[in-house]
Amino acid sequence: MSTSPPAVRSSAEQARLDAGLIKLIEHDITFNQVLGLKVQQLRPDFLVRFEMRPELIGHAHYGRLHGGVISATLDAMGGCALMLAIADKHAAETTEQVMHRFVKMGTIDLRVDFLRQGLGSHFIASAEVMRLGGRVGSTQMRLHNDEGTLIATAAAAYIVS
Repeated sequence: MSTSPPAVRSSAEQARLDAGLIKLIEHDITFNQVLGLKVQQLRPDFLVRFEMRPELIGHAHYGRLHGGVISATLDAMGGCALMLAIADKHAAETTEQVMHRFVKMGTIDLRVDFLRQGLGSHFIASAEVMRLGGRVGSTQMRLHNDEGTLIATAAAAYIVS
């Protein structure tokens, strides 16, 4: 029994898809603009950075990052990591076909563990897909400050179809 080789997207189409994903993450998801999320790297590890700003402070006396900002960032990271995994899973599809797959995505469950105070000049968030099924995907996320200190971790489940 022979199996056909996995589909591979052309380098031009991959570049087009990656540009579309970055545009979606940084500009089209409006709340990500509020958070100030900027993609640092798509592959092999998905990394996003954002700067500490006064409007993100949750504790005025200590100048700590608001817990809602931490949660929202980690939630966005999990969803975006699944977008990348879906794109890779459907390598034979065009950018338009892949982007259409994201229409029904949504968070089912999110658990955040706040490990340390959200102090720093900037923060780096990362995410890893644990499982991508036909209907549900699960992820684990991390948030580090500018000194590399782990601030928070999260686990989430998303509807993907």
